[in-house]
Amino acid sequence: MKKIMMNLLFELLKDSRKSDRELAKVLGVSQPTVTRMRNRLVKDGLIQEFTVIPNFVKLGFEILAISVVKAKVRTESLEKARKWVKKYPNVVLMAKAEGMGKDGVIVSLHNDYTHFSRFATEAQEYWGDDIEGYETLLVSLKGILIRPFSLRYIAELEKT
Repeated sequence: MKKIMMNLLFELLKDSRKSDRELAKVLGVSQPTVTRMRNRLVKDGLIQEFTVIPNFVKLGFEILAISVVKAKVRTESLEKARKWVKKYPNVVLMAKAEGMGKDGVIVSLHNDYTHFSRFATEAQEYWGDDIEGYETLLVSLKGILIRPFSLRYIAELEKT
């Protein structure tokens, strides 16, 4: 990828609300050039979506749960997982994983411990015989946050 395209991507990570005119000024290129580059980044799949990262606590989420599972091998599990996750908009990531004897991860947001507990129970009941282990690390979003969740930090890669 051209350096100027990478710089545009980093600028968008810092603040995707910037207009093409503002970005052109920062990057030292014309506004139509920025528009073409932004469209190319989207077309090539380097930008999947333009979204905001809200203050989760102000939205009522107090807990971030990182759950890891050990699944039994089943060919129908992938479709079953897609069907299950559609029911839970609070799941922000579900993927295959490696490490610690586990092979799957679920990252989810919860209003409180009761909401999480109900979610975990439903997950374990649904997956039943398909999983051998289910463990969770709970993060208090109201607790001490050394670095709050943001993608803007990735923009620092340009300096390394």
